[in-house]
Parts: sequence; C-alpha cells; structure tokens
Amino acid sequence: MRILFIGDIMGRPGRQIVQELLPGLKEKHRVDITVGNGENLAGGIGVTPHVIRETIDAGVEILTLGNHVWHRKEMAKGIDEFDCVVRPANYPEGAPGRGSILYEKGGEKLGVVSVLGRVFMNTLDCPFRVSEREIAALEQVTKYVLVDIHAEATSEKKALGWYLDGKASAVIGTHTHVQTSDETILPAGTGYITDVGMTGAQLSVIGIKRDGALKRFLTQMPVQFDVAEEGVSLSGVVIELDKETGMTREIFRLTNVSRV
Repeated sequence: MRILFIGDIMGRPGRQIVQELLPGLKEKHRVDITVGNGENLAGGIGVTPHVIRETIDAGVEILTLGNHVWHRKEMAKGIDEFDCVVRPANYPEGAPGRGSILYEKGGEKLGVVSVLGRVFMNTLDCPFRVSEREIAALEQVTKYVLVDIHAEATSEKKALGWYLDGKASAVIGTHTHVQTSDETILPAGTGYITDVGMTGAQLSVIGIKRDGALKRFLTQMPVQFDVAEEGVSLSGVVIELDKETGMTREIFRLTNVSRV
C-alpha cells in the first residue's frame, strides 16, 4: 500500500494547489490512498463542512484535524457528517466526531488515528496511551495503521514515534508547518517524520502574511492574521507499507512541490 500524506493544508491557496497537483502526484507516485491534515483548511484556522467537501472532491480521501478542530462553530455538529474525518482521539469522552477511522479501498483497509500533543498545548488525555489503545482496536481488522501526532514539541513527537515503533505502520508529525528532514524507518519498522510540513504559501510566516505576523511579534498586540498567497507549494510524504508486515518499506519527502 502506498500512502500520500499531505502536510497541513493552509486556507484557499493550499486547497487550490491540492486540486491542481493531486491527480498528477497520485499517478507519478502510484498512490493508493491520500491523507491530508485539514486543520487549517478554512481561512487558515479551523475547518468547515463546506471546505471538507471541497477537499474530498479534490481527491483527498482522509482528513486529520488538530487543536483548531472546534474553532469554527459549524464543526460541533458538522463533523459527524463525515466518516473520513479524524479529530484527535484524546479529546474527552462526549466530544463529537471520531478519533480513529477504518478506511477501505480496493479490498485493503487503512486505520488512521489522530492524537494531539500536550506540550505547550491544551492538556488532554495522554496521547501515548490513547494512540496505543486506538491501534490495538484497529489492528484486529487491519495491519495498516497510520498515526498523526499534531504537536508543538519535537521531543514529544519523537518520543511517540519510539513508543509506537513496531505498533503503528507510520507516525507522522503535523502542526508546526515546517518540514523536517528526519524521515526514517525506526528499528521495528515504523515509518516516522517529525513534521510533514505545510501546503500553502511559503513566502510567509507558516502560511500567514508576513506583515501581520511581524506586527504581532513586535507589538504583542492582537492582530488580524490573513492567509498568505505568495509562493504556494505542496509538502508531504509518500509511505510504502509492506503487504506482509504492515510496516514501512519506504518513506520519502515531497518538499515545496509547485508542479508535477
């Protein structure tokens, strides 16, 4: 199984370049299933049912979310419309949506788990124990399980990768919007990268117009953040999973792709 995981899709510019490039990327890299982080699909912060449908129509089959999942009030009810959208599994019991899903295509099943880190972020349930619990349930029906760790601290992401080595097929880091160059296959076979990067405007401050971000840092005053539109490109990883073991055979980065 070959999976394309697209890094945090940032607003309209990110959605548009996914629409433009995804068909060619799927063909070029022989992709079976496409997963994307949709945390910032709507205006660069949060997500709505409308942009979820748009992104699914563009060919992204599974969307993971993160700490901005409830930023748009529509999602409190709208998230349950979609069986291909995964919000962090370590939100408290009673939160709407799904923390893990089983996606079937072409006779194969892929489990996807989302967890939110706790370092420098809201304190939720333990992402280590929650992800292990979700994997244990999914592995009853599939050997392929992908985990998205949406977190600030590289140390927390690294630690989760080691904790899940040999349990998850791959552990993919999202949230910081800056792609790391540490893609690897851990000793027990789990594919890993600390951050898959951002799909959006690269001539920006993690997808936001530079002037607004600089004003915020310089003055420490509330500032309207607007999505940047310069130098738009796509970042992600392609992961090939072994048919026999479910572990990663190959993982490689797609870095700032602007054409196929």
